[in-house]
Amino acid sequence: MSHPTPLDLQSVQGTMLIPLWGRAKYSAKYRNILQDKDAMEIIRKHSFDFSGIEKTFGDFSGLCYIVRARKMDDAVRRFMEKHPKGTIVNIGAGLDTGFSRVDNGSIHWYNLDLPDSIAYRKTLLPDTERSTCIPKSFFDESWFDDIHFDKDNGILFISGGVFYYFKEEQLKAIFSSMARRFPGGEVYFDAESKTAVEKSNEMVQKTGNKGAQMYFYVNDATAIQSWSTAIREVSIEPYFKGLAYTDGLKIRAQMAVMDKAGMMKFVHVKFAD
Repeated sequence: MSHPTPLDLQSVQGTMLIPLWGRAKYSAKYRNILQDKDAMEIIRKHSFDFSGIEKTFGDFSGLCYIVRARKMDDAVRRFMEKHPKGTIVNIGAGLDTGFSRVDNGSIHWYNLDLPDSIAYRKTLLPDTERSTCIPKSFFDESWFDDIHFDKDNGILFISGGVFYYFKEEQLKAIFSSMARRFPGGEVYFDAESKTAVEKSNEMVQKTGNKGAQMYFYVNDATAIQSWSTAIREVSIEPYFKGLAYTDGLKIRAQMAVMDKAGMMKFVHVKFAD
């Protein structure tokens, strides 16, 4: 009988499997929020020992993983209502399984991530005809030429749990380039306040991971609006807004506090036509 493999948080595989674990475990528990069958199947086939992760992150963090995935899915669905043949670019895709949950049969979907991350992803989630991987850095603008873009059909960039690790000047530069290259495009991502990022850094360090410092935070949407004259609109939505969650008074209280204080949120950026 094989023993569970300890999860190395310093490895690419480790950091990619944690959100997958969160979606698998908590979407099985809260199916009204998310149903991630692919994540559950992948975790079922793996023998990683997640006990240390569960103690560190707990139920609230696990819930945050499925809320993030659900809100990303909802953003894609709203986009597809207007652009059924549009393009979706998943930035820092990791082991995200969103395509299988939202595919309408006609969208073009790209998973953009670093080469070692994409190599591992393909061992678990192979490409399909309309969902393909791009093994490049987000800041290597050559990926602009690797995607199908038709202005009339629209393009949406999504990114979950990624931008935290970049510095504002890095994001400002790449957003400016994207806005010029993809007129009318949209970007949807999650962010935290400065206070929340500081607390998140403390939590990650408790896991022993010293190489995953978070930098980027959003307190005020107007800061992003000023990044480029080609950015037309920026809006912010509280992280848990509209979520039908009724289980557990303590977690409901945490959700309310987070939203009221603006500690966690989703940001929607629209480029000028």
